[in-house]
Amino acid sequence: MTQINPNYTNLQGSYLFSEIAKRRTKFMQENPAAQMISLGIGDVTRGLPDAVIQAMHKAVDELADPGTFRGYGPEQGYDFLIQAIIDNDYKARGIDVQTNEVFVSDGSKCDVGNIQEIFSQDAVVAVQDPVYPVYVDTNVMAGRSGTFNAERNQYENIVYLPCRAENNFTPSLPDRKVDLIYLCYPNNPTGMTLSKEELKRWVDYAKANDCIILYDSAYEAFIQEKDVPRSIYEIEGAKEVAIEFRSFSKTAGFTGLRCAYTVVPRELKAKDESGNAVLVNDLWNRRHSTKFNGVSYVTQRGAEAIFSPEGKVQIASVIDYYMTNAGIIRDGLASLGLQVYGGVNAPYIWLKTPQGLDSWAFFDKLLSEANIVGTPGVGFGQSGQGYFRLTAFGSRENTEKAVERFTKLSL
Repeated sequence: MTQINPNYTNLQGSYLFSEIAKRRTKFMQENPAAQMISLGIGDVTRGLPDAVIQAMHKAVDELADPGTFRGYGPEQGYDFLIQAIIDNDYKARGIDVQTNEVFVSDGSKCDVGNIQEIFSQDAVVAVQDPVYPVYVDTNVMAGRSGTFNAERNQYENIVYLPCRAENNFTPSLPDRKVDLIYLCYPNNPTGMTLSKEELKRWVDYAKANDCIILYDSAYEAFIQEKDVPRSIYEIEGAKEVAIEFRSFSKTAGFTGLRCAYTVVPRELKAKDESGNAVLVNDLWNRRHSTKFNGVSYVTQRGAEAIFSPEGKVQIASVIDYYMTNAGIIRDGLASLGLQVYGGVNAPYIWLKTPQGLDSWAFFDKLLSEANIVGTPGVGFGQSGQGYFRLTAFGSRENTEKAVERFTKLSL
C-alpha cells in the first residue's frame, strides 16, 4: 500500500473554519428556525463594483471574438495588471517596484502557503501568536514544525511570538535564531497595526540576522490612520529582506473571483547548500511558472478596473461600508463594558471573552443564545485563548442586529 506523507498526520484536528462550519451546521439541524447571523469567516457580502463588472463583460466579449481571443496567459500575470499595481500601490507612494518583481496569483492564502516551498526544510519559522492558521499548517505539512505539544498547544520547532493585551498585541523580536518570520498587518485576527518605527525594528532585525520577513498585507486598503504603513517597502532596506503579499479578495469583493499578487524583490537573497547567494525572485518565478497556470484574463481585466478613476471611488465606498460596520461593532460592544480591540484600521474586531469563558465556550454561548457565529481566538493559536474574532463583512442590517443581540446576552 502507498505510504502517505507523514507530516500530514502531524496536523492537529480540523482546520479552524471547517470546525466552525461543522458546529454551525449541527446547530442549524437541531434549530432550523434560528435566524443565524455570521460574523465568523471573513467573506465579503457586497456586490462587485460596477467598474469591475463592466471590465469583465468587455473581456468576455473579447474572448468570444477570434480576433481578440486570448489563450494561455503569462503565469506571472498580464503586463496591464502588473503595471496598474505598480503605479497605484507602489509608485504612487514613492516605492520602486519593477515588473519582474510582481507575481499575480489566485489568492494570498495560496501564496503565503506556497512560498515556504522554496526554502530549506530545516528553516526555522517564527509566527505571531495568535496567527492566521495557514502559516503554521503549511509548515507542518513541509516537516518544519517538529512534534505537537498538546499541553502548550504549540509545535516544538516553531517559534511563537505572543501578541496579547499586555504587550498591546505587538510581538517581541525572536529570542533565538530564525530564518523565516511571518508578519501580518493590519493583523488577522487581532485587527491591530504597527507604526513605521515598530516595523523598522523588524526590518533592521532581519537585516542583522540574515532572515526573511514574509509580510502579509492583505488588509492594507482598510487602513484609516495616516501614520500606519501600507507596505513594508515604505521602510528603508525592506526590499533586501521582505516578500509582500496583497489580495483583492476583501478590498474589491474578489473572494469568488480569486486574484491577488506577491512582490518578491530582486534585491532579496538567500543561500544555497554551498553558501552561495541565490536570488529568491528566480526561485519563486520557477515555482510559480511550474505549478501555476495563471489567473484568467477576464479576472485580471476586472482587477485592473479597480485602479481606474471609477473603480477607486467605488472601492472606497465599499471599504467605508465595511469599516462603518466595524465601528458599529466596536462601539456597541465597548458600550456593554466588553474589552474590544482592532476595528480601526482593519475589518476585524478582537474581543476579550467575558466571564472568564474560553474561546470555544464563548463560541457555543454566542451560537446558542444569540444565534451569532464568530471565530474562537484559540483557533488562531494559544495566545488567542480567551479572545474572540468578529468580522465587519456582514450587511449593515445584520451588523446592527448582531450588536442588538449582544445587549440581550447574559454577560
